[in-house]
Amino acid sequence: MAIHERLPKQIHSGLKQLGWTKARELARVARSEGQNFDCAPWVHKASTMPKEEFRREVDRYLTGRESEPWELLYFKVYKSQIPVIERGLETASLMLGSDKSRGYCLEMICADFLAGAHLDDVSPDTLSMSLKTLIAFLPQDRRAELLEQLQIEARQSE
Repeated sequence: MAIHERLPKQIHSGLKQLGWTKARELARVARSEGQNFDCAPWVHKASTMPKEEFRREVDRYLTGRESEPWELLYFKVYKSQIPVIERGLETASLMLGSDKSRGYCLEMICADFLAGAHLDDVSPDTLSMSLKTLIAFLPQDRRAELLEQLQIEARQSE
């Protein structure tokens, strides 16, 4: 079934003006709503919002969660580097939980690197950001335990 066949008949003529990417997002909402789909507000949103913002709005509506804006990164790696990169991402995924995206795993690898890379020239902002990011991965009970230990050590050093 084509995308436009999932949408109400009254908006078929406006699909070319909206663009196929937005029409695809409209079809996702129409499919989830079925006969209860009220197309007017969604067509208005599609016609007034930029493509990525509309896509996030549809995702937020369908999943109930806010999605963060994203960007694709492109960079050249040599074939000899791919096994190391894949292994690093796989190891990070196992440590963080297999449900984490590859981008998230790469971010954590970079945060871990930043936490130890500037030992000679320590930047408090970089170190603080890295520590916050790494602490966020701890389970809630371990995080509370770590914070208690840090508070005790801070009181002892005063």
